[in-house]
Amino acid sequence: MEKTEKDKGLWIYIAVAYGVTFLMGLLMWYGDRKNIDLGIFPNAQMFYPAAGVMAAVLCTRKKDPLIPRGFYVFFICVTVVMAVLAVISIFYPYAGISVVNGYFVPIWLLASQLLMIGASIAGWVILLATKKEKRRAYGLCWNHTALSLFCIFLFFALYILRTVIAVSGSGEWAALWDLTKKPYTWLQLMVLPVNFLLVYTAFFGEEYGWRYYLQPLLQQRFGMRGGVLLLSVVWGIWHLPVDLFYYTQDSQLPMIVAQQITCITLGIFFAYAYMKTNNIWVAVALHFLNNNLIPILSGNYTSGVLENQTVTWNELLAALGVNGLIFGGFLFTKPFRRAAQE
Repeated sequence: MEKTEKDKGLWIYIAVAYGVTFLMGLLMWYGDRKNIDLGIFPNAQMFYPAAGVMAAVLCTRKKDPLIPRGFYVFFICVTVVMAVLAVISIFYPYAGISVVNGYFVPIWLLASQLLMIGASIAGWVILLATKKEKRRAYGLCWNHTALSLFCIFLFFALYILRTVIAVSGSGEWAALWDLTKKPYTWLQLMVLPVNFLLVYTAFFGEEYGWRYYLQPLLQQRFGMRGGVLLLSVVWGIWHLPVDLFYYTQDSQLPMIVAQQITCITLGIFFAYAYMKTNNIWVAVALHFLNNNLIPILSGNYTSGVLENQTVTWNELLAALGVNGLIFGGFLFTKPFRRAAQE
């Protein structure tokens, strides 16, 4: 691809992945002031990076016969519908249904969750119907099964280790131990693969933008390690709207720093796994695990488990130490060194 086309594609990507995100952030600010439920916005935001990649490809490589146009157009359409539902939720916030014990579920949030499930199922069908050479040309193939499964299980083990270390220092060990005695905890763990198949689109939406598209571009410009670190920082910045208006109401600055710690340390491991396997689905699975192990290990299975958190500076020091120790060291592993020499 010519340099001008690459530059055009990058600007299209930025306009969608970041431009739409921060425009939606203005609506989140308004909704936050009016005490409107913002639960749909984080889900919709996860779709924007991949939609940005796809829009860039469709606009700059129109004659490429290997573009998986069916899947790309489908995903972009789903992204548009998710964004529209988010906008509607601000102007018609009180439409919803009551479920068990009078718990109110906003209709637009429910619609977005059903859309993600339907889109995930339809997406698998479209991908399977897409010729393999097209999927391979645009990073949509599953590669290196044994190595990919190793990276997934390694992340799972490290995640559990991080949790054990964290609760050991916080006095919550008894609560975590009690969770291991509940059959529902093990049931939730066992159904994770099924849940992944039903909601993967949101996590694909991020990872196809970050790991597949932006990571190689930044590594070409800033080196293998520098590119990943820069990617992790801009990934953290991308979270600003949800950091400010969804994840917390009383500790915005600590939450922004916490997001950087999370994105930098996890970004290192995600990059490691992606470079080692050249399999975007591994990064998607890791992102899914990171988000979906939170309600299981916290024992909080409500949809708003990540909403309205309180973060303290002391917690950040502990998080930096534990995450840096467990995930940060992968920055010095062989995939980074080998790639830097090639």
